[in-house]
Amino acid sequence: MIGGTSAVAPLWAGLIALINANNGNPAGFINTALYNNPTALNDITQGNNGSFSASPGWDACTGLGSPIGPSLVNVL
Repeated sequence: MIGGTSAVAPLWAGLIALINANNGNPAGFINTALYNNPTALNDITQGNNGSFSASPGWDACTGLGSPIGPSLVNVL
């Protein structure tokens, strides 16, 4: 998939909406939970976006990585 933030913002919104429905309450501000539980995301360690390269852990190219939906249900 390509598209950057234009593609990923609605994908995250949909994922959080499903998590909220599953958990029966709003997830709220999720950044702290994500950074405290990085294993709930697939760490992207290869590739680049033309300006930044992916590397283990947080990086400017991929952030914390791509979400693992079932793991995020438990975390949020």
